[in-house]
Amino acid sequence: MYSIEGVFDRTDAPADRPRDHLDVRSMGPPNPLAKTLERLPELDDEVVLVQRNDRVPQFLLPKLEERGYAYESVEREDDVVTLIWRDA
Repeated sequence: MYSIEGVFDRTDAPADRPRDHLDVRSMGPPNPLAKTLERLPELDDEVVLVQRNDRVPQFLLPKLEERGYAYESVEREDDVVTLIWRDA
């Protein structure tokens, strides 16, 4: 598992919730978007999905909004971590 130390501190994502991880860095488009949208309905509403990507998932973000998810992306040196959750 990769380190996400400090990522939650840089966002408004609920750090006290359970987490599920999805690494899509090695996938070509549109697989990261598809895999993320497939995974989200499988998760309980209190789970934060931690998506690790090689870029900000710009095409995913409007789809998350349409489905009622909150999200924040943190760009790091080697990747972009996007936290996705349902507001309570």
